[in-house]
Amino acid sequence: MTASLPRQASPPDEPQRPPEDPRHKFHRRALTLLIIVLLIGVPAGYLVISANQSRNSGKDKEAKYSATGLTAGWPSRVQRRLYQVPIPTNSTDVAYYETNNWKTSRLYVQFGTTPAGLDTFLKDVGTSRDALKKDDITISARNQQVVGWEFTGPGPWAGLVHKQKDPAPTQDIVVNWSTPEHPMVYVVSRTIP
Repeated sequence: MTASLPRQASPPDEPQRPPEDPRHKFHRRALTLLIIVLLIGVPAGYLVISANQSRNSGKDKEAKYSATGLTAGWPSRVQRRLYQVPIPTNSTDVAYYETNNWKTSRLYVQFGTTPAGLDTFLKDVGTSRDALKKDDITISARNQQVVGWEFTGPGPWAGLVHKQKDPAPTQDIVVNWSTPEHPMVYVVSRTIP
């Protein structure tokens, strides 16, 4: 059994509190309710908004990677390094698309460059312009179809296949020389994971 303390009486010099006014009681309760709503509602609302943004971000990524076509812009540095596609610095019209499955991963890249940029690209890949064969479209019809490339326009066209031992990627390269000072380069780099 616990002992209870006797209730202390108010000091005799302290005035008696008047009963609370109903309007004041209502305002006090409304303020308490507002504080509770703010303390619980604002973080909950933030979580809902954050979850929706996260879900939308996932949908955007899913749409990006399930699209059948090129994405304007540069592939990431990791992609360029993994697939060994060293795009020259001042390239234009850069676009890419990546596919992955259990058997083979492919990076499709196109870019416009200068003759010197093309030479640098081919050297960095591990080949040279001498390896390009005139009118040799080395990118298969299937790979062309994946990204919508059609190598039927004005040429001349030249191509090469740069094979490397696994796990290093193999690159199929096609160059369109219709504008000699601005050749367009098309690359399909494939690697076996």
